Amino acid sequence: MTYCVAMHLADGLVFISDSRTNAGIDQISTFRKLFVFNRSGERVIVLQTAGNLATSQSVVSLLRQRCNQDGAHLLNVPTLYDATALVAETIREVIARDCTKLSGKVDLGCSFLVGGQIAEQPMGVYNIYPQGNFIQATEDTPFMQLGESKYGRPILDRNLLYHTPLGEGLRCGLISFDSTMRSNLSVGMPLDVLVYRKDSLAASNCHRIGTHDPYFLRIQAQWADGLRDLLAALPEPPEVYIR
Repeated sequence: MTYCVAMHLADGLVFISDSRTNAGIDQISTFRKLFVFNRSGERVIVLQTAGNLATSQSVVSLLRQRCNQDGAHLLNVPTLYDATALVAETIREVIARDCTKLSGKVDLGCSFLVGGQIAEQPMGVYNIYPQGNFIQATEDTPFMQLGESKYGRPILDRNLLYHTPLGEGLRCGLISFDSTMRSNLSVGMPLDVLVYRKDSLAASNCHRIGTHDPYFLRIQAQWADGLRDLLAALPEPPEVYIR
């Protein structure tokens, strides 16, 4: 299983992906699911993946290879929308290629989040579905998720707004991952995190958060303690509720 979040906030973009994959309880591995295509000062495009690992790896490999070839690729398309459409087209290409060789019972589907900015254009975040169609994050819905989203969604719904500062958005996202990992062991460390500041056109703030990361452990413990304290501080239910 996978969990990825991409946030489109007023001051920038936040991307967080876990790195755990599993093909059963005894086949758990670590694979990067966050990829960056950039030309400093000109564009930053971030991809996050979920679904069939072979399909998503093939898609990313083809996209990288084609950056050194003639024709449209992620480092020369004029808009982020065009970049997203190119990723969607590549997904369909890989699935069409492989489905003729494999049993129809194999699910080749994968999903992608595409976010970033191209010079002199606004930032954006898109969610590409396995069928290749896609939607864009908006000010009303400033985040997108992939994979095991249900456990980590409540804190995002309650707290994340378009004008949320980047640091607060990152904290919110990390707690979203903590909630998910506590409830689903198929999502796990390390986490890949990239924070992009609006109009910087640079992807320098990329980090990998491991199991023993002191900051993550600190907010994890503080959040758990705070929830327990808040629950204890809530008023007692009326007697009629518990007769």
